[in-house]
Amino acid sequence: MHLDISTVKESGAYAGYIQKKILFLSACTGCLIVLAFISVGVGSVMIPFSDVVQTLVYHTSGNAEMIIWNIRLPRVLAAIICGIGLAAGGVVLQSVLRNPLSSPYTLGVSQAAAFGAAIAITMFGAGTLGRLVSDAIVVNNPYLVTICAFLSSLAATSVILLVAKYRSTSPEVMILVGVALAALFTAGITFLQYFSSAEQIAAIVFWTFGDVGRATWSDLAIIIAVITPCLVYFMVKRWDYNALDSGDEMAKSLGVNAEQVRTVAMFLSSLIAAVVVSFLGIIGFIGLVSPHMVRRIIGDDQRYLLPGSCIVGGIILLGADTVARIIIAPAVLPAGVLTAFLGAPLFLYLLIRRNPS
Repeated sequence: MHLDISTVKESGAYAGYIQKKILFLSACTGCLIVLAFISVGVGSVMIPFSDVVQTLVYHTSGNAEMIIWNIRLPRVLAAIICGIGLAAGGVVLQSVLRNPLSSPYTLGVSQAAAFGAAIAITMFGAGTLGRLVSDAIVVNNPYLVTICAFLSSLAATSVILLVAKYRSTSPEVMILVGVALAALFTAGITFLQYFSSAEQIAAIVFWTFGDVGRATWSDLAIIIAVITPCLVYFMVKRWDYNALDSGDEMAKSLGVNAEQVRTVAMFLSSLIAAVVVSFLGIIGFIGLVSPHMVRRIIGDDQRYLLPGSCIVGGIILLGADTVARIIIAPAVLPAGVLTAFLGAPLFLYLLIRRNPS
C-alpha cells in the first residue's frame, strides 16, 4: 500500500497540534492542584506544606486540622469551583454572542444578580449582619437569595437576548447594553439602601465585596449542585458552540438550532452568575480574562478552549484569593478587588484594540 507523504505530514502536524493543547491542559491542571495545596497553608496562620499534606491525607488532630478543614479548605474549593463556573459562563457567552468582550460581569448579569440578592436581604430578611469579620454576612435562607438573584439576572439576560436578535447589533453595542444594565441595577441597589436600616445597608455593601471566604461546606454543596450540571451541558454542546463561532447561517446549515443553543447557554450562564453572587458577592472579570488568556495559546476550538478557560479561571480566582490573604496580613482583602485590578486593564486593552482609530 502506498501512502502519500503529504498525508503523513499533515497527520503528524495535526497530532502535534492536538498534543500541544492536551499538554497545556495537563500543565494548567497540575498548577491548579499545586496552588490549591499552597493556598490551604497560606493565611494569618502559616501552615507548612508538609503539614497541609499530612492533615489532608491522615486527618491529624490539632489546630492545623481545625483551620484547614473548617476554614481554609472550603475557601479554596469555593475559589476553584466559582472560578471554573464564571470562566465557563464567560467563554460560552463570547461564543454564542460572537462578542469577545462578553462575560457575566461586563454584560451586567452579575450586577443584576446582586440586585436580586439585595432584594432578598432587605425585603425578605434572607441575609443579616454578623458580629465577626469572618461571618459578616449570615445567610438565613440561601435558597431564597439564589432564587431572587437568578430571577433578577434572568431579567438582564432577557434584555440582552432581545438586543442580540438584531443582526446589525455590533459587539460594541452589546457592551453598551451591559453598561446600561449594570448602571440600572446598581441604581436599584442604591434605591434599596436608601430605604434600608443601617444593618441592612452594611449587609448589602459587604455583599458587593466578592469574597470567597464566606463559603461554608453547606454553601459549597449548593454551588456544586448548580454549577456541575451547567458545565456538563456546556461540554456536551461544545461542537454547537464551534458552529456558532462561524455565524448563525453556518450553524443552521450544520443542523444546529442557533436560537435554542444561544438561549439555553445564556440561561445557564445567568444561573451560574446568580449562585456565585448569592453566596460570594460580585467577582468580576474572571469570565473575561481567562478565555482570552487561553485563546491566545490554544486557539478557538471549544473542545479545548472551554476546559482550558475553566481551569485557568480557577487558577486566577484561587491565586487572587491567596494573594489577598497575605498582601496586607493579618487583614484579608476581598478577592474581587484583585480580580478587578487584573481584569479592568485587559478590558480597556480589548476595547482599544477593537477601535484602533
